[in-house]
Amino acid sequence: MKPHYNILDGLRGTAAILVVIFHLFEAYYPVPANHPMHHGYLAVDFFYLLSGFVVGYAYDDRWGRMSIGEFFKIRLVRLHPLVVLGVFIGAVCFWLDPYTNGQAHVSLLKLVGVMLLSFTLLPSPDVRGWGETHSLDGPCWSLLQEYIANIIYAVFGRKMSKTVLWIIVVISGIALIIVAAWRGDVGTGWGYSNFWIAIVRMMFPFFAGLLLFRSGKLLHIPAAYTVCSLMLVLLFFLPTFKHNGLYEAGCIIVAFPLIVAAGAGGRISGRWAALCKFSGAISYPIYIVHYPFIYIYTAWIDKNKPAPAQIVPIAIGLFFFFLLLAYAALKFYDEPLRAWLKKKVLMPRAR
Repeated sequence: MKPHYNILDGLRGTAAILVVIFHLFEAYYPVPANHPMHHGYLAVDFFYLLSGFVVGYAYDDRWGRMSIGEFFKIRLVRLHPLVVLGVFIGAVCFWLDPYTNGQAHVSLLKLVGVMLLSFTLLPSPDVRGWGETHSLDGPCWSLLQEYIANIIYAVFGRKMSKTVLWIIVVISGIALIIVAAWRGDVGTGWGYSNFWIAIVRMMFPFFAGLLLFRSGKLLHIPAAYTVCSLMLVLLFFLPTFKHNGLYEAGCIIVAFPLIVAAGAGGRISGRWAALCKFSGAISYPIYIVHYPFIYIYTAWIDKNKPAPAQIVPIAIGLFFFFLLLAYAALKFYDEPLRAWLKKKVLMPRAR
């Protein structure tokens, strides 16, 4: 049986928690330069790199006994139940939001249609007017890129030599640097007008993660989980810079591979291993189900203009609510449904 990278699970949880904190701050600090966690959206790029590493680890040695169709089924069973739940929660929150009053400008029939289309993870009509490709549950834009990455991996990536993979990583890294320097940041890709940047953001980290796994170049440092988690916090909270785009490109191209290499090369046990297991388990649920409530929270701040003293307890309460909701979604929905789908959908040899 393959060893499990517990620290990588823990780092996924660290990044997911930082995303939630970033969004709670963002409602009050919509301008990135004023945001205390200036680079929090880089968690998405970290997820992609981590995903490339883990996908290579989990599936590279299975292609002799697994078809492309079976791979897609496995990935859909793993990822899609929570997509459906997140979109459903998003539709309910949109319809009941007392601040944006979705009922006044979107018919129930249209909302149901948008929800059904959003269940597929395809871009859907924007019901909020923000130009989002996934306006019922914003983080779904990054999941669509994850699906695209998985398709490219299954069709082409599994057969790529290291040389070809290096070429793709170098070219996509150059594209990432150019876009980051041009924009001054990489905090985009969620809208129709900037959808192409989402692909740029996905390509380098995912395939760099795959290359990192295949190269086997890991780092062995003491207290890897703590050190790597603190590195993510530091990188996300550092201020914006004169050449901010180059800094963020550097985080993705240099810092994140080093963090993943150290996480994969580290060892952990006992309570720390249990913490990594827990935080890794709730990382995906909390990422995909928290944002519908962020819409309401943001609209409340925008409309009522509450003082910081009023916002802080609400933000703290929401944070713990998101943790509980993620755990409940995991235990009472995602895990049972995936277990059922594995029995009904997946071929025995693909399981």
